[in-house]
Amino acid sequence: MVNFKWIKIITWRISGETVMSKDQAIGGAIFIVCLLVAVFYIVTLFLPDLFIDIIGYIGLTTTVADVKFWIIAIPVFVAFIAVLFIGAWIGWTMATTPPPKPIEEITTEIEEQKEEMKAEEPAEPKMSEAEEKKRKP
Repeated sequence: MVNFKWIKIITWRISGETVMSKDQAIGGAIFIVCLLVAVFYIVTLFLPDLFIDIIGYIGLTTTVADVKFWIIAIPVFVAFIAVLFIGAWIGWTMATTPPPKPIEEITTEIEEQKEEMKAEEPAEPKMSEAEEKKRKP
């Protein structure tokens, strides 16, 4: 179980609320992660030298051209694979779903059910002539 207590604390300090559901905590975490990735992407895209300096402290060496290539290639690759997975999922769903019944078959079943219900209804008992005379004013 992941503990999102730190997000609750941050939200409590910002909004003044003390109650936060688990879904809100997960949504806050997703928001923060996406915001950090977007900032990293924008900074690296427009200031690749800064990124090269940062990874240079780790001991990795690269060029500006390599950074510019990969900062574009990775999101394009991820988006392309995501589209392929969605297409594969649609194909799998279509391949494993049985075909629907023809409309004619559905309408005949409905008509048969109506006929069965009419046949099962009890017939009204016939009143005698004396009872009929009593009902008439």
